[in-house]
Amino acid sequence: MNTQTPPKALNDPKRKRVVPVEELESITIRFAGDSGDGVQLTGGQFTTTTAFAGNDLSTFPDFPAEIRAPVGTLPGVSGFQIHFSSKDVLTPGDAPQVLVAFNPAALKANIKDLEKGGTLVVNTDAFTVGNFKKANIAANPLEDGSLSGYRVIEIPMTSLTDTALAGMGLSPNQVQRCKNFFALGVMYWLYERPMESTSAWIRHKFAKNPTLVEANLKALEAGWSYAETTEIFARTYRVLKAPIAPGRYRNITGNEAAALGLVAAAKLSEHTLFYGSYPITPASDILHALSKLKSFRVKTFQAEDEIAAVASAIGASFVGHLGITGTSGPGVALKAEAIGLAVMTELPLVIVNVQRGGPSTGLPTKTEQADLFQAVFGRNGECPVAVLAAATPGDCFMMAIEACRWAMKYRHPVMLLTDGYLANGSEPWKIPNVADLPKIAVSHDPGVPAAEFKPFARDPKTMARPWVVPGTPGYEHRIGGIEKANLTGNVSYDPDNHELMCRLRAEKVAGMVQDIPPSKVNGPDKAKVLVVGWGSTYGAITTAVGQLQKEGKSVASLHIRHMNPLPPDLGEIFKRYERVVVAEMNLGQLETILRAKFLIPTVGLHKMKGQPFKVSEIKAKVEAVLAGKE
Repeated sequence: MNTQTPPKALNDPKRKRVVPVEELESITIRFAGDSGDGVQLTGGQFTTTTAFAGNDLSTFPDFPAEIRAPVGTLPGVSGFQIHFSSKDVLTPGDAPQVLVAFNPAALKANIKDLEKGGTLVVNTDAFTVGNFKKANIAANPLEDGSLSGYRVIEIPMTSLTDTALAGMGLSPNQVQRCKNFFALGVMYWLYERPMESTSAWIRHKFAKNPTLVEANLKALEAGWSYAETTEIFARTYRVLKAPIAPGRYRNITGNEAAALGLVAAAKLSEHTLFYGSYPITPASDILHALSKLKSFRVKTFQAEDEIAAVASAIGASFVGHLGITGTSGPGVALKAEAIGLAVMTELPLVIVNVQRGGPSTGLPTKTEQADLFQAVFGRNGECPVAVLAAATPGDCFMMAIEACRWAMKYRHPVMLLTDGYLANGSEPWKIPNVADLPKIAVSHDPGVPAAEFKPFARDPKTMARPWVVPGTPGYEHRIGGIEKANLTGNVSYDPDNHELMCRLRAEKVAGMVQDIPPSKVNGPDKAKVLVVGWGSTYGAITTAVGQLQKEGKSVASLHIRHMNPLPPDLGEIFKRYERVVVAEMNLGQLETILRAKFLIPTVGLHKMKGQPFKVSEIKAKVEAVLAGKE
């Protein structure tokens, strides 16, 4: 941390006030307010600008579950947290050091998370008796001393925005909707963020309405100038660029990465991508993204329900396309029988499950990892499905490719698990060179003369049956949901044949271990504690274990991406550690599977709050285990 005289402002060569600049390694900021306050837009623009500035970053958008909650109430509070740094970043941060609260409800919902001594920026115009009543606040928190532990910056954002836009003929509602850009301008000045990318975005977004372009630009510049000319801030803060490997980067969310990964898989396999889906939070953005990519042999179908969506994808696979469906946990429940049809017919199918809080409708905008049992076991009969899990937003790209590769190679359904945290969170992503991605070799050639063709003959290495396109002369065959006779595919009720086919399908999925690379342990080969995680817990676990290792603690971590079948080397790895801690956002689903398969005692760290793990939560658990308290 250094203090020095800053150069001229990044955005104004006529900068009047010279203030000290404090250099920080990292900072975590949270914007909070009503959905109508443009919180997600504000956070998204701050994220884009920060990515252009060269910092590493991680974000966590937190959406309200109520679609139209009353303005100013707690259920309607929306949040966006960004953690950016001059070093590697794996999480959106535990406690924000800065909270920007657009109204009392946002303050009440988020103040408990703000770091003690942190900075609180509030829109004082919203702190009215009426808004206190909506948020169930008895007294004005700006006056009752309850915020004495924080550095409170009071800014009348709404009235200042109104003054900046005076004479433009805008309605009060239009002026109100511009105040988020005023707040963004303030934060850009405070953290030396360039405004060029946001200015360009405004011009593009509102190109058809020049008045709105001018209004939003004026609000942005007014916020910057207010921070510059007043003395509410004694200094600015600078976070230097992070060391990043050379290449072309973009900021990407997990849903965007998954969509691009699916398209890449179709390209690598030279197949048409068919995506059948029914809109559901938080998976809908995959459908939205793919619908814009029709020129890349992508066909999207918004079905009337979840069953139609998965059935259409199975139909696409039947005719030789790459059939994919996407949903969240409730949708997977509805798709269960049809997934069984894909298992029975042994057709490629990829199911993307963007997990959310459950059961039933549950917490539709919140994150969870409680669909693992559903993914591995959640169908009638002996119905094995391969299951993969992405670890970061960017990792959704490669795991989507892997899911498609497995589905086509083994002629079998594969479920890819992400979750709301990965889907909506973002990080800088190095755009890969397509030429460096391994091709997906797929053939529809029956491989034998028509007279010798058996639709359920199997490749001895993969146990996959032939994927023959319907209408191929001489290779007509039956598939369907009723049990098939081995080799011929004829309908069969023979008990011995049914058991054989169940065993063959299970053996095929178990044999997919041949495509699982050796597991990588983060840390020493032997230690007192091994922390095991899967999916989106990667960032918190890796960061926590790294900090503990720097403190000299005997700890390592292992992250699992292949959930069914599990990596074959796990048993030998577990034997090298005295205690195994399993951290997951459910009540112990992976822990239960590991205990059953490897017969090891484990310590569970379970969280079911609709929020991702904090680094401090992981550290506290490991320290308790090391101290013999667990």
